[in-house]
Amino acid sequence: MTLVAPSQSKPWLAGFFIGLGALLWPLLTFGAEPEACPRLVADRSAQVWRAAAGQDRATVTFNGHATFLIETVKGVRAATDFNDHVHVPRPLDAVTMNKAHSTHFTNRPDPRIPHVLRGWNPLGGAVEHDVRISDLRIRNVQTNLRGWGVNETEYLGNSIFVFETGMLCIAHLGHLHHELTPEHLRQLGQIDVLMVPVDGGYTLDMEGMMGVVEVISPRIVLPMHFFGSYSLDRFLSLAARRFDVERRTSPTLVIDKQDLPIKTRVVVLPGRH
Repeated sequence: MTLVAPSQSKPWLAGFFIGLGALLWPLLTFGAEPEACPRLVADRSAQVWRAAAGQDRATVTFNGHATFLIETVKGVRAATDFNDHVHVPRPLDAVTMNKAHSTHFTNRPDPRIPHVLRGWNPLGGAVEHDVRISDLRIRNVQTNLRGWGVNETEYLGNSIFVFETGMLCIAHLGHLHHELTPEHLRQLGQIDVLMVPVDGGYTLDMEGMMGVVEVISPRIVLPMHFFGSYSLDRFLSLAARRFDVERRTSPTLVIDKQDLPIKTRVVVLPGRH
């Protein structure tokens, strides 16, 4: 007997096999660890989303400049761009840092913090983090920094840190100086919440940063790294042409994957600039 591939058979038979695969997939993947930030593929409709009911939530507090406190459902606490200038209440389970300026790192982290993740390799070259703490996973995607000399580049000097909890995916761009490559985007995967530096000078210029936001296409954008209202307002005026914009009075935002807006929304949290 000759077997015929569904694509070469009758159309209804091809549909039958596709439907059967969709029904069986959850059973075949039962027990497999869900991927919070599935990598980008050409056909997004082909991706399978697996829910982790009640766990797809995090609380984010803007402490100031580029520092956010991320808290998971199970109480894991992580701070971004941890430094000596912005206060973050203890205890902390993990901190991430970048090296562009002293407001993004410290050489004297509290020794009681179990996981201190630097976004650069002090010896030069690549550094790879992939840490799991209870219901939080932290990993990094490295980018380059502008050097101090003319046309100088410090390769792999910055990291975009990605925080995954349940099926919620949060990314912090760090001190991003350039647009992202397709490989960067592949490594990042699908991001729900994006923390974006919006100063427009020390980091990537505003039009370039807006392009980064558009290509990542998160549901929520949290502006950071702005120096007073002028740079923030410039960024918001550009953002309002493409996205919804909302200002909050509290520095703390509870984010639930099920309640994410369909259209990208820029949410401004008050905090020290």
